[in-house]
Amino acid sequence: MEEHNSYSDVTPEIVRLAELSREAGVIDSELFTKYDVKRGLRDLNGKGVLAGLTNISDVRATKMVDGKSVPCDGHLFYRGYEVNDLVEGFHKDHRFGFEEVTYLLLFNKLPDKQELAEFEKLLIYYRSLPTSFVRDIIMKAPSKDMMNTLARSILTLYSYDDRADDVSLPNVLRQCLQLISLCPMLSIYGYQAYSHYHDGNSLFIHQPMTEGSMAENILHILRPDSSYTPLEARILDICMILHMEHGGGNNSSFTTHVVTSSLTDTYSVMAAAIGSLKGPRHGGANIKVMQMFEDMKKEVKDWTDEEEVSRYLERLLSKDAFDHAGLIYGVGHAVYSKSDPRAIILKSFVEKLSEEKGLHKEFELYNLVEKLAPYVISGERQMYKGVSVNVDFYSGFVYNMLGLPTELYTPIFAIARMVGWSAHRMEELANNGKIIRPAYKTVCQEKEYVNLADRT
Repeated sequence: MEEHNSYSDVTPEIVRLAELSREAGVIDSELFTKYDVKRGLRDLNGKGVLAGLTNISDVRATKMVDGKSVPCDGHLFYRGYEVNDLVEGFHKDHRFGFEEVTYLLLFNKLPDKQELAEFEKLLIYYRSLPTSFVRDIIMKAPSKDMMNTLARSILTLYSYDDRADDVSLPNVLRQCLQLISLCPMLSIYGYQAYSHYHDGNSLFIHQPMTEGSMAENILHILRPDSSYTPLEARILDICMILHMEHGGGNNSSFTTHVVTSSLTDTYSVMAAAIGSLKGPRHGGANIKVMQMFEDMKKEVKDWTDEEEVSRYLERLLSKDAFDHAGLIYGVGHAVYSKSDPRAIILKSFVEKLSEEKGLHKEFELYNLVEKLAPYVISGERQMYKGVSVNVDFYSGFVYNMLGLPTELYTPIFAIARMVGWSAHRMEELANNGKIIRPAYKTVCQEKEYVNLADRT
């Protein structure tokens, strides 16, 4: 039994003080309307407030018709190339795409064969952790949260870097490439340590591959026997490409710009971005999707019955099922309305993997929920725009079929998004902009000071 830590207790005194803090923090919602403040920096249609410019990626969910902006099928572009074209390109050649798309996002060009081969060798070279890092850092005080472990490990790498604070572009690029390559080891070794010390499972630490793709290396160091099928590795490769980047306005990429603009070091910037992605409103959604479906499979007797599945979805919205949050996880997106292109791409590969794993019935249930959820939501709630499944809807199912523990779902997202964060950090530094400091309007009233003896 673990020793009780009294400093973790939420005492009645803390509860009382927290209520005072809550009361002090509440702002009349009518003031946001009065001063035209966009809460969450978005309007009612989900359109973000313009806060900067980027040349890295583009997220499109509307088109102009007769001078008006109307919803359309979603499109995602990396450096001007549509993502589904990139995926189709390397898929038809039976190649892995992570390294190629990393090159594209960082350098704004598709590499030729020689450039790609040299870049792949560079990423493999950077897979080596400092001597004794696993023993001295990862194995000590393992956290139950792998995003915490990843952030802590990245911050610790600062101490091993002789040029940690150098923000020149060549040095920052070197740091970013190293972190892109090291994130799988930091995450998975952290999970192995936690699984061993807290759950009593066998401990195994595989050395990273000295060849092969990012996806292959992840499955190699994760699995006890290091084995995987070609389909498994290729689908993981596609999952990571679809999670690599999503515009400058998503919470963690915006965090990257904000913290980079202060000219702090790369390790601090990436730890801040990880802290953002860790939040369930951002990177943790696919875990909720998986948990929701596990509950659904228990509650719904006939997975093919549209009426029974619809009733369960209605119960979710009415806070009568699963976690009583009133949400159908994996459905809806801040930008996309008619469709999320990442979900469409992923779905085409998910069915193949479900057949390989003997889980086609589960896939059909996902397919049915994708069909029914928009109708159920529109029947229960006022909609300002359309709604469709997002990439998290299927990615959790993929990770489950790949045998990834849920503790690693969000770190896999972070491993992929490290590429996008790196591109945004380089872009912010290249433009040598001002420190990002948006305005906040104060609505507090001026008060006369009261002496301590006169306060009641």
